[in-house]
Amino acid sequence: MTDNLLDTIKQYDDARPGIPGEHWLAMAGAVAVWLSTRRHPSIVVRLLGSVAGTALVARAATGREVPDRLLRWLPFEQGRRG
Repeated sequence: MTDNLLDTIKQYDDARPGIPGEHWLAMAGAVAVWLSTRRHPSIVVRLLGSVAGTALVARAATGREVPDRLLRWLPFEQGRRG
């Protein structure tokens, strides 16, 4: 079920045209997540905010195409590129 959902989202994301300034929007989203969760009393919320912010920064830096040298570190991308 999860694999099908991720595949569906990825297919939609790959098929859609790029949005001008998409990298800047992802970076702004990362900063917003970091700033909104950094002083939360729950360590779980701060941790999830850090992870989500880092993922958005990676998206901003690489766009929709993940460089091959990073693929080996991402378990959900292994075996999808040949």
